[in-house]
Amino acid sequence: MGYELWTEKYRPHTLDEMIDQDEIVTRLKSFVKAKNVPHCIFAGPPGTGKTTAALCLAHDLYGENYREYIMELNASDERGINVIRETVKTFARTKPIGEVSFKLLILDEADNMTDDAQQALRRTMERYSETARFILIANYSGKIIEPIQSRCAPFRFTYLPAEAVANRIKYICEREKVEITDDGIEAIIELAGGDLRKTLNILQTAASTGKPVTADLVYAVVGKANPAEIRDMMLTALNGDFIAARNKLRELTRKYGLAGTDIIRQLHGEVFRLNIPDNWKVKLADVIGEVDYRLVRGATEEIQLSALLAKLVEAGYEMKKSLR
Repeated sequence: MGYELWTEKYRPHTLDEMIDQDEIVTRLKSFVKAKNVPHCIFAGPPGTGKTTAALCLAHDLYGENYREYIMELNASDERGINVIRETVKTFARTKPIGEVSFKLLILDEADNMTDDAQQALRRTMERYSETARFILIANYSGKIIEPIQSRCAPFRFTYLPAEAVANRIKYICEREKVEITDDGIEAIIELAGGDLRKTLNILQTAASTGKPVTADLVYAVVGKANPAEIRDMMLTALNGDFIAARNKLRELTRKYGLAGTDIIRQLHGEVFRLNIPDNWKVKLADVIGEVDYRLVRGATEEIQLSALLAKLVEAGYEMKKSLR
């Protein structure tokens, strides 16, 4: 299996290799064809291909030696005004040799830049637009100042659909000779939530055990309980068996090593999947929120989670009464 991270090993290198961002890829290809790129903002959730798209654009624009024509900066580490005045300006002012008359500066996590640095960047973008084009990558484009936004072509990335993620998982498992079950794929997709980077990290972690990748294994390696077990514990409480529900809770904490706040998050997610009246979902969500607040304030986990199960038992009694 090797030691290479799959997030890097299976990162697309050209725009043609990118998956399920067709509209964005089409627009970027038109830039490559014209050999002209405007300043751009790539905005959207993490793991949706923003940085990859910028690197693929550079590869298709400059060829195999594209690294000579680009500079990558991570703005969360290097976001001060001095970096813009010195590093960025030095790179931007020199003209490249070749067919393309400008270089690319890729500024990752640009939404973490200070306001002063963004003001300095705006001026640099104006002065050196003939020799350098900027691609700003951000999770939240609203944190980038308006003068910069107005100078850039916006690209909105969205979470990848489950079908595209599943196809990528199957492709990688086939290449790496990893055995994976359908419920394993579903578990990875649910945990990653459309973030392909997180998807590949979970898949590689599970595959590194050398066992077939099943849902139970996936939840175990990420330190989460199987939602089916959480749901079973909740239904046991709603059916009035407090002691059995409490035993299941203890078993879950021992089996997965979960903290109270982790269990609370999963309980909150499962409430809305239960087959109970909507008004009771609202009441249970309120109770779970109260317990979560107490845990954050330092209350004892076992006591609070037991109290929550007791509330579920009471809710079950009340629901049965209302149906009579």
